[in-house]
Amino acid sequence: MAGSKLDPIDRQILAELQADGRMTNVELAKRVGISAPPCLRRVRTLEETGYIKGYHADIDAREMGFEVQVFAMVRLHSQAEGDLSAFENRCRAWPLVRECHMLNGEIDFILKCVAPDLSSFQSFLTGDLLKADNVASVKTSLVIRVAKDDPGVPFDVLEARLTRNA
Repeated sequence: MAGSKLDPIDRQILAELQADGRMTNVELAKRVGISAPPCLRRVRTLEETGYIKGYHADIDAREMGFEVQVFAMVRLHSQAEGDLSAFENRCRAWPLVRECHMLNGEIDFILKCVAPDLSSFQSFLTGDLLKADNVASVKTSLVIRVAKDDPGVPFDVLEARLTRNA
């Protein structure tokens, strides 16, 4: 299990930064119970080894005028690796597509899309997504409301599992 390669202090650093990535190193060090210099070294190591992929602000899409959120379930004609990669690359280029996940089962990909309004999404759907090479079908579901949107991983579940397996 990958998370078990880290010691408890590293996991606590990750949990604290996941909850508040803007805290100072001094505050982080206090929360995890070590001094600031080793805390900073640990954070840099976690960044360099890829445990921390980056930092960002959690922007409220609706406040920014993106009123529409849609999940698009995409089925492709071909699931050859080259065709899958080509579709993933195309998704990276579409600004309205915020997440792209390959799935197992009837649907090949699920896309999380945002748009300012329905007509903007419809233009993307009919002008880009449905016309993309290898796309066989697309089913869409409009998000009515979001009940939960927690980024990251549940560190309490990881810690409980590690304690059980120790």
